[in-house]
Formats: sequence, structure tokens, C-alpha cells
Amino acid sequence: MNILEWVRFLLTAVCLLSGLFILVASVLGVYKFDYVLNRMHAAAMGDTLGIMFVLLGLIISAPDVWVIIKLVLVIVFLWVGNPVGSHLIARLEVNTNPVWAQQVRDARQEWEEGQSDGRL
Repeated sequence: MNILEWVRFLLTAVCLLSGLFILVASVLGVYKFDYVLNRMHAAAMGDTLGIMFVLLGLIISAPDVWVIIKLVLVIVFLWVGNPVGSHLIARLEVNTNPVWAQQVRDARQEWEEGQSDGRL
């Protein structure tokens, strides 16, 4: 093996290990947090970043251009899909949790009182 193959191997290994570390940390974050929005944030951020590093490592070691194009398209799809899914889960939690509904009512009432008093 020449020096360029070793550099390519080392970059691939660093990216794969970084992605694995981030994914394991996000799994631990999902189990550590109690509230659903905190869990969702840990899962979404760790998933997006961890998978990006893993796929970047695979891109570095890819044998041809078509594999690289496919992996880049997977990264783009995940970067678009994960935030949208996380946002929908967060909206569902906010709209169905009675504690959040009460907080929204209280905030709206404070805002309306501020409007009528001329404070806002």
C-alpha cells in the first residue's frame, strides 16, 4: 500500500469512528433525558450528524463516482427528512400535551393584557 491509500484509510477510519461516537452519544442522550422534546432533540441532532460522518467515511472509501453520488443523495435526503420529522413530532407534543396547552393559554393571556395596558 502506498501513502495515499494509508491516508484514505485513516480518513475513512476517523470519519467512521467519529460517526459511531456521535451515534452512541445520541442513544445515551435519548435514554438519559426524561422529557420527550429533549429526547427528540438528542435523537435528531445526533442522528443527522452521526450519519453524516459515517456516510462521509464511506464516500472517502468509495470505489467510483456513482457510489459517491448515491451517498451524497442519501446525505441530502437525511438532512431534509430528519428536521422535518423532528419538527412534526415536536408540534404533536406541543398540541397534545395539556401542560403545553396551559402554558400557551397563559402566555396568550399575558400578551393580551400587555396589549390592552399599552405595555407591548
